[in-house]
Amino acid sequence: MSTVKLLITILQLLCGLGVILAVLFQSGKSAGLSGAIGGVADSFLAKNKAKTMDAKLARATKWIGALFLILTLVLLILG
Repeated sequence: MSTVKLLITILQLLCGLGVILAVLFQSGKSAGLSGAIGGVADSFLAKNKAKTMDAKLARATKWIGALFLILTLVLLILG
């Protein structure tokens, strides 16, 4: 295995672990069945949703997942 391929494989492994951790640290999206039926009331916290830790984790999950996909495609091309 070449050095470049080994480096990309290690980066892909770290990205995979990062996605797993980011998903595990997120809280649930609804409050069970009552949240699905009743909906979520507009509150101060709902309006500032983009600044919460869950929003940051969701954004990080998307970016790390995209990087994981790109590294997978690069490994496929190199393979």
